[in-house]
Amino acid sequence: MRIGLLTEGGYPYLSGDAGLWCDRLVRGLGQHEFDVYALSRAPHQEEAGWVQLPPQVSRVRTAPLWTAEDDGVAYGRRARRRFEEAYGELVTALCEGDPPDPTGPPGAAPAAQADRFANALYGLAELARDERGLVGALRSESAVRALERACRAPGALRTAREARVPELLAVAAHLERALRPLSLDWYGDEGGGDGGEGLGAVDLCHAASGGAAALPGLLARHFFDVPLLVTEYGVRLRTHYLSSGTGLSPAGSPGVRSAETAPAVRALAAAFHGRLAAEVYRQAACVTPGNTHARRWQERCGADRAKLRTVYPGMEASRFAEVGDSHDAADPHTLVWVGRVEPAKDLVSLLHAFAELRKEEPHTRLRIIGAPAGAEGEAYLGHCKVLAAQLFPDEADGPHAVGDNPVSFEEIGGPEAPTLADAYAAGAVVVLSSVVEGFPVGLVEAMFCGRATVSTDVGAVVEVIGGTGLVVPPRNPRALAEACAALLRDPGRRSRLGAAARARALELFTVEQNITAFHGIYLELVAQAPVRRFLFDDGDPRPFAVPAEACLSGHWTGPEARVAARGGPGRAAGPPARDTSSIAATEGAR
Repeated sequence: MRIGLLTEGGYPYLSGDAGLWCDRLVRGLGQHEFDVYALSRAPHQEEAGWVQLPPQVSRVRTAPLWTAEDDGVAYGRRARRRFEEAYGELVTALCEGDPPDPTGPPGAAPAAQADRFANALYGLAELARDERGLVGALRSESAVRALERACRAPGALRTAREARVPELLAVAAHLERALRPLSLDWYGDEGGGDGGEGLGAVDLCHAASGGAAALPGLLARHFFDVPLLVTEYGVRLRTHYLSSGTGLSPAGSPGVRSAETAPAVRALAAAFHGRLAAEVYRQAACVTPGNTHARRWQERCGADRAKLRTVYPGMEASRFAEVGDSHDAADPHTLVWVGRVEPAKDLVSLLHAFAELRKEEPHTRLRIIGAPAGAEGEAYLGHCKVLAAQLFPDEADGPHAVGDNPVSFEEIGGPEAPTLADAYAAGAVVVLSSVVEGFPVGLVEAMFCGRATVSTDVGAVVEVIGGTGLVVPPRNPRALAEACAALLRDPGRRSRLGAAARARALELFTVEQNITAFHGIYLELVAQAPVRRFLFDDGDPRPFAVPAEACLSGHWTGPEARVAARGGPGRAAGPPARDTSSIAATEGAR
């Protein structure tokens, strides 16, 4: 089958969310053909280039989310009226303060409100397709005036009614960026801007995340009835809520930065992303959360429980095999923390817990191994180093010995932790102290290494650990210290928990189980979808239009048979096409 893989800030770029997972999925399903439609988040991501693509990737089309040139489209009177009506309905659906629907899931919008948003969204998409662009209209004064009317209308949210001109400009700018995928030339049956096939020619759209990545799949579902599969390992709406309204203004826009954190901007931006997430969940044929924590978020945002199917992310277990299979030779008095250094990891509580632990186990050491995440991480790492120096003055064995601090800060690649597996092997117990966590990748890596773990009860930690480690409340240094002490004093228990954790990780969290699950979902969704490219004269779908033997190699599948099976002229052989969108689309170097 032919899969349209939709990504945002990930595959095929060298850096980005879910990039590694997508690469493993594509390489593991070599029997299928993949068309990659990638949205990039920043210019440096495109400059870094692409990963090496396998032969089953037949084409890649890219477009930036971080910039968009004015399309220069001049609307006529009828097109302007269509835009004002559709955009007015969209922003009205965001500003409405109707009570939640008592018959729907908690937090879901009323059905009438959801329908109004959906109809307006598809109306804008149809206008963009007919007029070959929507960017200029979304940046026009008409858009701001329509937003102002919706905010001032009776029944609007109180926070929306209080919006001033700077807040209205900030919301309009945010909506323009969020709706940029509507103006792409990806929505063709047999063509896009370059004459190649578009999303209407794929058998299935697979969005590697929610939000902007799922929007092209939503339009392919609307225009061509292509089934949509949405995978979320981190729920995008949850990420938006956690961001607290940051990053809403375009780079270099004067006067907007001061308004973007206003209550009206946060409320309307949250309303848009909530309505979009609900529409994506409603139209998707299947939604695959990566864990129960994400599943609960999706259900609260309106996802139908019957469409949800948990598929754990697949991780490469082979690089941890040597440590997991070998005899535990780690220092029995050493705790290890591994991850990105940032405030959400709550290393401050870990240091205070270690101070409590040292009162009873004075020979214990703590190794913090990881690199800071951005400027905020650098500042947080500096704060943690100062705190460690205050809590644990350098100790010496005698009056003539050099002092040593029991807490060390290291990075992967150093002499004592050259690889990630070596970092987990450095201690008897691996600690996770986070206050915010989605799917705890580091915890699974420690399980692959056969290590006993102590974790805080956040995100999907309890689901992942499954009774093979100790779990304590977050922001509770005393409980964290007591759990670590219990494992350090009992080598037999550490060994039993580590073995059970490794067995659980190998059963649930490997690349192989992930690929097998998605292969089955692909077959199921395509089997249930109508055949769209083969029609009777009256326009009805014709089932079984492609004979079964056309899927097998042999004399009956010559070039002419392949052309007929594809519903048109075959694509020329050669390297994958590398296309760009019509709105300042750029292409990364491989």
